Amino acid sequence: MRQLLNTLYINTPDSYLSSDGNNVVVKIKNNAVGRLPLQNFEAIVTFGYSGVSPSLMQKCLEQDISISFLSRTGRLKGRVVGEPTGNVYLRKTQFFNSENDAASLLIAKNMIIGKVYNHRWIIERFIRDHGMQIDRDKFKSISENLKNGLKDLQQVDTIDSLRGLEGSLANGYFSVFDDMIINQKDDFFYHGRSRRPPLDRINALLSFSYSLLANECADALTTNGLDPYEGFMHVDRPGRKSLALDLMEELRGVIADRFVLRLVNKKEIHASDFVCKADGAYLLTDDARKSFLAKWQDNKISELEHPFLKEKIEWGLVPFAQAQLLARYLRGDLDEYPPFMWK
Repeated sequence: MRQLLNTLYINTPDSYLSSDGNNVVVKIKNNAVGRLPLQNFEAIVTFGYSGVSPSLMQKCLEQDISISFLSRTGRLKGRVVGEPTGNVYLRKTQFFNSENDAASLLIAKNMIIGKVYNHRWIIERFIRDHGMQIDRDKFKSISENLKNGLKDLQQVDTIDSLRGLEGSLANGYFSVFDDMIINQKDDFFYHGRSRRPPLDRINALLSFSYSLLANECADALTTNGLDPYEGFMHVDRPGRKSLALDLMEELRGVIADRFVLRLVNKKEIHASDFVCKADGAYLLTDDARKSFLAKWQDNKISELEHPFLKEKIEWGLVPFAQAQLLARYLRGDLDEYPPFMWK
């Protein structure tokens, strides 16, 4: 299994990154404020308008370190990555499957089964841990619907019907998301998804988490020789990493949603950590974003037993493991793609 290295997050908008030997140097107004060995990192993520020197880009390309440029809200603006890994036959197989409705359905169905299974167990764990603070009957009803939905997913025979059923089941899960916020209720609530811009604090946290996770899924797919843009369920669109979004479906609940709920319910983030812009958009302050990213990184190094591989890995390696399993399926080493099913 691949070693989990760190991600270097650059949070100061006017910073500039350059190289000195095999170190990355962080400069603000031409003053070096940090010098870190490149070999410690697998990715660099910048927020705002950070600049990067050509020499550092070259070193990152040589050492297979991706550089991602995100807006302050976490929206991906662009990436610098090295030469694609893997072989052309794997990517040809990926493209063939993506153009074949039946083959795409087999993969996409398993990914959504993983998503719904994970959503159900998020709810079941919440009942177990907070049963005295919630409407148990309401949660149990949604859990039962998701359980039945897993059976229905087995029967779908088109991508469109899969999308429709997935959307209905996701709505059921999110119908109790606000109930899973049990602390700081005056400041943190979920009344529906708003993306661009996020119109409340929970949506701001979800959007930021999903952006980070999508970027990690794209890196994992690229590392395993797959094209993150050519997916099986999400519609192809210029600039959209459809396969990264496909892979993220089964992971967003257990990685991103649970992380956001933990931050709020354990009071690790507060209303004062946000600013509200003139257009109603909520954004994390610079200091809060630093704290968020530090906790996100800490969460990545906690361990679990992978349900299919039956070995202990860090949470941060889960996207890589799933991308690797997808590549093995496409090469014919597995009979089907095994989704990540957490419990």
